[in-house]
Amino acid sequence: MDIRQLRHFVAVAETLHFGRAAEKLGMTQPPLSQSIRALEEELGAALFVRTRRSVALSPFGAEWLPHVQAALKGVAGLKDSAGRILRGQTGRLDLSFVSTADYSVLPLLVSRFRAARPEVELSLTEATSDRQFARLAAGEGQVGIVIPPGTDRLPPSLTYRRLGREPLVAAVPESWIAGGRIAPAPGGLAAAQVIDAPLIVFPRTAAPAFHDLVTGYFTARGGAAQVVQTAIQMQTIVSLVSAGIGIALVPASLRNLARVGVRYLDLADSPPMLETGLAWSRDDTSPILQAFLQVAEEVREEIAAEAP
Repeated sequence: MDIRQLRHFVAVAETLHFGRAAEKLGMTQPPLSQSIRALEEELGAALFVRTRRSVALSPFGAEWLPHVQAALKGVAGLKDSAGRILRGQTGRLDLSFVSTADYSVLPLLVSRFRAARPEVELSLTEATSDRQFARLAAGEGQVGIVIPPGTDRLPPSLTYRRLGREPLVAAVPESWIAGGRIAPAPGGLAAAQVIDAPLIVFPRTAAPAFHDLVTGYFTARGGAAQVVQTAIQMQTIVSLVSAGIGIALVPASLRNLARVGVRYLDLADSPPMLETGLAWSRDDTSPILQAFLQVAEEVREEIAAEAP
């Protein structure tokens, strides 16, 4: 059977008259009758009960009619759905993100994209930047919020675009402040106090760019990072700070992660700036990705306008 035959069946079923159905379809009655007979032969059952004076649906035809109508309605909607896919209005987007983005750009970006494309299914996966680069280069996923590794270390198949930059602050155990081990000052925490403190940081194998940014702060001030513990999630790092194991240098947006026993202090001496951006395959020209990148650009401009 084909769509033409199904349309013929529905026209006759709705008019219960071969002549009027043929007129509605813009054809003559003989080929319409032939089409219905061929469909009945293919199905192995009569669709109509015919007499010289009337046409009625057979019990089988009456039961099958709603299925055919639904199928034709679906076919009629194929052009519209194709257009929606081509415009990036429906489909799926796989977005991965580093844990630092969870408290900064991710919530705003996701809420804006869902508002702009409510019918797009958004799949979110937390992963370190190195894992994201490997997945994206292998054609897995579509776009990631990452900490850039430097243009010389970005896989050549990927494109990178900056979203924003923010300073690092010191996450310090409250117990250390109460005990006098750390002394906050109006101008920020002195570099000497940071350099002398045991440090909790991302392992370099998992986040080389972030690890180097943090340890570079110590090196630039004539010290060496005393790493006592590593962890690959910001929530874990802050929990370890709360336990009094050490301090951590974290993005300023992590102040949104309130944790008992932790105080976030500004750094007095030119704090390191952490950059966050998007990475995706150069070959990916899908409409949904382009729609997401457009929303991301609007968010980037908004962040830049609010920056001091």
